[in-house]
Amino acid sequence: MVHPQALLDELERTPEAPAFEHGARVTTRGELRELIGRFTAGLRAAGLGPGDGVGIATAVTPEGFAALIAVHVLGARAVGVRPGLPEPQLRHILGDVAALITDAEPVAAAGVPVLRVGPSLLARYTEPVPQAQLDDIATVVFTSGSTGVPKGVAYRYRALTEGRVWRPPVPGSAHERLGSGFGRYLLFGSLASAVMVEQLGVCLFAGGTAVIPEGLPDFPGVLPRLGISAALTTVPRLHRMLDVLRGSDVDLSCLRRLIVAGSPVPPHKLAEAAERIGPAMHHAYGQTETGMLTICRADEGPGSVGKACDTVEIAVRNGEVWVRTPSAFAGYWRDEAATAEVLRDGWVRTQDLGHLDRAGYLHLSGRARDVVIVNAIIHYTGPIERAIAACPDVDQAYVVAVPDARTGEAAHAFVVPVPGRSPDLGEVRKAVAAELGEAAVPARFSFVGAVPVAPSGKPDKAALRASIVE
Repeated sequence: MVHPQALLDELERTPEAPAFEHGARVTTRGELRELIGRFTAGLRAAGLGPGDGVGIATAVTPEGFAALIAVHVLGARAVGVRPGLPEPQLRHILGDVAALITDAEPVAAAGVPVLRVGPSLLARYTEPVPQAQLDDIATVVFTSGSTGVPKGVAYRYRALTEGRVWRPPVPGSAHERLGSGFGRYLLFGSLASAVMVEQLGVCLFAGGTAVIPEGLPDFPGVLPRLGISAALTTVPRLHRMLDVLRGSDVDLSCLRRLIVAGSPVPPHKLAEAAERIGPAMHHAYGQTETGMLTICRADEGPGSVGKACDTVEIAVRNGEVWVRTPSAFAGYWRDEAATAEVLRDGWVRTQDLGHLDRAGYLHLSGRARDVVIVNAIIHYTGPIERAIAACPDVDQAYVVAVPDARTGEAAHAFVVPVPGRSPDLGEVRKAVAAELGEAAVPARFSFVGAVPVAPSGKPDKAALRASIVE
C-alpha cells in the first residue's frame, strides 16, 4: 500500500463525518473523497501523471487539500506555492513543474500552464487509486528563502507511507495521545506549510474536523469562538496571545492542544504560557526536513523541547543534534552538495546544538549556523538571547551579527520590554556576563516594541539586521 491509500480508506470508513468546516459550509469525509476523485480525473485529463511536477497555489480550502491528495494519487510531485512570493522566487519554485493548480483570479504563474479550480476541472470522477512507487518524489516543500534562494525539501512517497502521520496511529502511542485532542483543529495560513498539513493529517486520522477561520485568526479569541480544541502557533503569535491574556479573561476550556513550534521559546515565557493556558499548552521541535521530532507539555521536562516522537531516533554528535526517522526528506531538490551536508547514512544533521538528559529529554542551546564571530571567537546567539530574555523587565530578545570594523562582527541585541517596564541595560549586561562571560555581552542594544515576522511565521532576523545595517 502506498500513500495516500491509508487516507482514502480512512475517509471511506466514516463518509458522513465532517472533514472540514468553513463558516456554514461543512464538507464530509465522503464529499472530500469525491473531490479527490474529481481532481484525479481532471488532472489526468490535463495530461498529468507519475513524475510530473504540479504546483498548488490555492487558499486553505477542502478543494486545495483535495487537489494536493489527487496529485499524490497520480504519483506526481506536489509543489506547494505560498502566497505573495516575489517573482524571482516564484520562477525558481515553478522552474520544472508541468502545471499550476490555482483558485486565484488572475494569477502570476511564471509562464506555467494554469489549471483553475472550477466546474471544468471537476466535471468527471474516477476512483482514486494510488499510482506512485515508494521511491518516487511525492512532495517538494520550499523553504522561506529568508537566506537567499528557497531550498526545495524533497520527500519520497516512502516517507509519507511509512512515517507516522499519514496512517492510523499505533494504539497507545504518543501519536494517538496527541491526536485525541484534535477534535476541532484550526487550519489556517497556507497548504504550502509542511507543519500545518502534517497536523491536518493527525486531525483526519484522529477522526477530527479541520476548522477554517474567516481570514487570519485572532488569537486567542478565535479559539472559544470556533470551539477549537487544537491549534498550532508560532512564538511571535504566542507572545501576542499572552499579551491579551494578561489583561483579559478568555475562556479556553475547549482547548486540548496548543502547540508552539518554529523557533525556541524562552523558558520563562513557556512557564507563563503553561500557567495562563494550562495543560493544553505544548511545545514541539522539528524541521521542514524531518517533520515533528519532539513534543511535550509546557510544564514537562523543564528547559527541554521534549522527548523523541514515535519512530524518531535522536543522537548528539560533537554537540550537534542528529535524527533518524522514516518521515525524513530524501534530499534538497536538485542540490546534491547541500544534501550531502545534512543527510548521511539515513541520519539528518539538524545543525542545531543541544544535549539529551538522562530522562531522554532534548535540550537545545542554539543553531550551529546562528553565530556571531567576534575577534575570531564564535558566540552562539541562542544562549545570549535566553540570558537576556530571563531578565525581569525583558519580554523577548533577539541577537544578530552585524559588521564591526574593530572585531569583524559584533552582537546586536534587539530587546522587547515587558509592557510598561524599562529594562536596566546595566543589569542586562551583568546577567549575560554572569551566565556566559563578558565576551558574550552584546556590543549594542536596541529597544523595539515588536519584532517583524518572516513569511515562515518565525521572527525575521534578516529584517532586524537590515534595520541597522545599510
